[in-house]
Amino acid sequence: MSEHQHRFHKILRAREVVTLAFGAMVGWGWVLMSGVWIQHAGSIGTLIAFLCGGIAIGFIAITYAELASALPKAGGEHVYTHRALGPAASFVCTWALLMAYATVCLFESVALPTAIEYLLPSIRMGSLWHILGSEVDIGFVLIGVGSAILMTVINIFGIRFAAMIQTIVTALIFLAGTTLIVGAAANTENLLLNPPVAIPISGILVVLIMVPGMLVGFDVIPQSAEEIDLPARKIGILLIASLVLAVLWYAGISFAVSITIPPAELATSTIATADAASRAWNHPSAGVLLVIGGIGGILTSWNAFIIGGSRVLFALSESGFLPSAFGKLHPKYKTPWVGVVALGMAACISPFFGKTVLTWLINTGSFAVVLAFLFVPVAFLALRKKEPSLNRPFSVPWPRAVGITAIILGITLFSLYLPFSPSALIWPYEWGLVILWALLGAIVFLNYRKTKKQRTQELAYKTDLK
Repeated sequence: MSEHQHRFHKILRAREVVTLAFGAMVGWGWVLMSGVWIQHAGSIGTLIAFLCGGIAIGFIAITYAELASALPKAGGEHVYTHRALGPAASFVCTWALLMAYATVCLFESVALPTAIEYLLPSIRMGSLWHILGSEVDIGFVLIGVGSAILMTVINIFGIRFAAMIQTIVTALIFLAGTTLIVGAAANTENLLLNPPVAIPISGILVVLIMVPGMLVGFDVIPQSAEEIDLPARKIGILLIASLVLAVLWYAGISFAVSITIPPAELATSTIATADAASRAWNHPSAGVLLVIGGIGGILTSWNAFIIGGSRVLFALSESGFLPSAFGKLHPKYKTPWVGVVALGMAACISPFFGKTVLTWLINTGSFAVVLAFLFVPVAFLALRKKEPSLNRPFSVPWPRAVGITAIILGITLFSLYLPFSPSALIWPYEWGLVILWALLGAIVFLNYRKTKKQRTQELAYKTDLK
């Protein structure tokens, strides 16, 4: 273990670990997308989509749980794949994961002013330009950039401060969502008012491809494993528990919306979840509370992915792929502050492109995270074979069956984004982002190979001199 890894503060307890992962998974999507899911798949169809997607991601998460308990190092996936599969495969996995984390940070700096606009339409002032029909104005940009700077500062101050904010805001999210669910349960006369399964049933597939993007976030736990002050086995258990909680959350929220709003109103609703809360309690303040909870979801997700993304950058630096600056910890707060600042600067850019980028970012981020996820069960099986005696505090039963199932399910999810699929990424915008990121990754990797070769030659020369 390097000296860098010894300098992390081990301060996260069980509650903070769960709120970190849960808050990462329940961002703005549960507020904005519930109505869309029900329209595509129906009330029961949406539950089926999340159940199937949750099972697929769940098998992958189980392999994560064992690896996180066996190798509790900063960087998570990068550590596992590097040890099991070598630097090339590890870089592809980690670079894809970094794209997923970065797109979430960029997404949130646009989603936040979008959510605030629902409550305060007056923030729209000082028109700058239009991008593909989306207006960009000064008020929108100022909120997006200002929030990016604030989230950066919070995460420089240390993971304990960031985790405290995460816990408080997650409680607010829980309050808002519970308000909707309780209100809907009290109005059971509208039960299954929407079609249980929409026609055509292919609508379930439309919702299913969104599930990985909704559930990305449990993997933030492995990224911050060195900062968790718990027995290694418990890290694996909490990882799985947080995923189950998130699946139940999305299922509960979408079902509450489906039994509250009639189909005709659902089709015209801007934010169906807020309208459902207002209708369930027969008062607009319930809808306002729901949106405030959604804003909290934006902040928790953003916070968690800054934590995870900066640790990914740290791990890439430790392995020699990125400049050493990304591997430096703040002298006082013990955070990888260079990575935090880099993600914050990136998030300051996206508000200048307006709402148009929201769909592009979430779709490309989902594609990237499924690609990264594919490597983890492969590394899981490889380490089972290469290092059978490795201490595994959380040991998966029937590892071969679990690993192979996870790989098959991961490949199935990945195929849904490819050109032959009806749910493929859009050309040129979404595929363009993927290609640009891949080209940047190729440059980084080739530079790593060149630098490594030079170091090897220098070492050989010094050895010859001796």
